[in-house]
Amino acid sequence: MTAVKTAVKTKVYIPRDTTSLAMGAEQLAAEIAAEAANRGETIEIIRNGSRGMFWLEPMVEVETDQGRIAYGPVECNDIDSLFDQGFLGGETSHPLCQGLTEEIPYFKKQQRLTFARAGITDPVSLTDYQELDGFNGLKQALQLSGQAIVDQVKASGLRGRGGAAFPTGIKWQTVLDAVPTKHNQKYIVCNADEGDSGTFADRMVMEADPYMLIEGMTIAGLAVGADQGYIYLRSEYPVAHQILNEAIARAEAAGFLGDNILDSGKAFHLEVRLGAQAYICGEETSLLESLEGKRGLVRAKPPLPAIVGLFGQPTIVNNVLSLAAIPYILSKGPQAYADFGIGRSLGTLPFQLAGNIKRGGLIELAFGLTLRELLEDFGQGTFTGKAMRAVQVGGPLGAYLPESQWDTPLDYEAFSAIGAVLGHGGVVAFDDSVDMSEQARFAMEFCVEESCGKCTPCRIGSTRGVEVIDRIRNNENTDANLELLNDLCDTMIDGSLCAMGGMTPFPVNSAVQHFPEDFNQNSKAGA
Repeated sequence: MTAVKTAVKTKVYIPRDTTSLAMGAEQLAAEIAAEAANRGETIEIIRNGSRGMFWLEPMVEVETDQGRIAYGPVECNDIDSLFDQGFLGGETSHPLCQGLTEEIPYFKKQQRLTFARAGITDPVSLTDYQELDGFNGLKQALQLSGQAIVDQVKASGLRGRGGAAFPTGIKWQTVLDAVPTKHNQKYIVCNADEGDSGTFADRMVMEADPYMLIEGMTIAGLAVGADQGYIYLRSEYPVAHQILNEAIARAEAAGFLGDNILDSGKAFHLEVRLGAQAYICGEETSLLESLEGKRGLVRAKPPLPAIVGLFGQPTIVNNVLSLAAIPYILSKGPQAYADFGIGRSLGTLPFQLAGNIKRGGLIELAFGLTLRELLEDFGQGTFTGKAMRAVQVGGPLGAYLPESQWDTPLDYEAFSAIGAVLGHGGVVAFDDSVDMSEQARFAMEFCVEESCGKCTPCRIGSTRGVEVIDRIRNNENTDANLELLNDLCDTMIDGSLCAMGGMTPFPVNSAVQHFPEDFNQNSKAGA
């Protein structure tokens, strides 16, 4: 095929996100640079974020007059053949060539609002960010009163993307109206302790487009009168930590953070704090305890953190994705965001495909498509090639869904109606080799390991749950123990202090309900 004409100095994009680095992107970038020098080629390597098509990572993109041409997954032993076949000129005949990145079906079919810049820019380049509408939302917010900003967030229909799906604008209104008890201090806290199985959207925001999060938190501060923000970051995200700190320093130097934001006379300061390596610290009150330097124990509610939060002051606690949606809403208007989605589930959600899936990655779409469409059209079935048997949506506390429920629309109310949760948008697939009684046991065992221990139904209930499931799996008084397990789950749901104990029964009950044959060892033996 005929090569596409390119500039004299060719731009080559190689991601610097965690997934790509785990697949060898650092060495790949070094060897591509060395090979280009050996061949007398002039290139500029730009370390971008990931586009979210993880099965193609490391995905190398070459800028051409027609757009970026993608090659992937590229390994170091592919470099010679790529150069030999003219990939710097956009040659498309190489087996690893995926064509124009924007035309890859997995990517083209998405509706990217929050992730519109992901993989396109150098994550820490302020110039790149501003060229693609960056900080337009902040500039709009600086012209508005706090109430006007909150009204726009309400009108957008944005709900918390961390799992609870509480209306973001209502939470902000509560903090705006709250009266601090000292020094007129309020706080903005970003929950970036992304611990759900199969989730990585928060990490992608922070590694691919950190200024979007910085902008969203700054707007939140302007809205409610808070001048201090904290990003509570999962400690297992060292790349995100490095990128966030670099981006914050650059934003401060350029006047987008600090005592005088864009010469407005308004202030907002932002710091990153590393998490405590505890799943429970993803719960907002436990997070606040940890952020204060204490053990991450869940607080009783009321009072709500919006009224008595960090250091006893009114505090917004929002997930990364919730805050990352704010710049689009302020820049384009709330209706532009609300035009996506269905019913009360407005906007988009970045669904994250993981587990035993052929094409894992991030898919941002408006609410309303079905789980089956996500699994088949994007995921392309299981990685092993076996039949898909079960899917867990919403993290380790989400229900296991059998095929009969895969046509459920992906929206909060539809999932609630079948006893499931969308949560943070994580989707973990299992093939037909999975033992669902083992998965039920894992749910209880996970709670044993991660419970803060403050309330008895969670702390003791999960321990007894593991013991009861073990008896069932050993075919000991199966019917009586199944009844006991059901009663135990009811107690945990009704009596636990937070969702850790209150939702652990979701995967257990769903496994028993939809896969009963896995809890009867006699029927399994005869199968």
